[in-house]
Amino acid sequence: MRFVIQRVTRASVTIDGVKTAEIGRGFLVLAGVFEEDTEAIADKMVKKLCSLRIFQDEEGKTNRFLADVGGELLMVSQFTLCADCRHGNRPSFTPAAGAEKANALFEYMVGKAKETFPGVQTGVFGADMKVELLNDGPFTIILDSKEIGA
Repeated sequence: MRFVIQRVTRASVTIDGVKTAEIGRGFLVLAGVFEEDTEAIADKMVKKLCSLRIFQDEEGKTNRFLADVGGELLMVSQFTLCADCRHGNRPSFTPAAGAEKANALFEYMVGKAKETFPGVQTGVFGADMKVELLNDGPFTIILDSKEIGA
């Protein structure tokens, strides 16, 4: 599983010209699900996501959690994060989970995140989305389940 986490001032998702999700200060999380991913891996990833201290405290150090700053969370499924670009110039998406499994795990992650942040917003799985954001910093982190022992 792979997350691209962006600290944002605002972010939104628009589908067919209609804004379907919008947050203010918080995290925009793009989530890629691999074929080998499980609910146990999702649990660890969401726990890590909710525990990240990447907001500044009074001394300017990144010591504050999303909850500390009253931040919001927008999660968007993005299978292209699972691309294998090692061979040739055309990415292979075979490492990505199939749509049914990926959607189930994405919904599971959203449910877990809502246990900590009730107002989680999401994109629409499989839709052609226009994602807009104002990156704060910029501050972007890539969280990979293989790197956190998940």
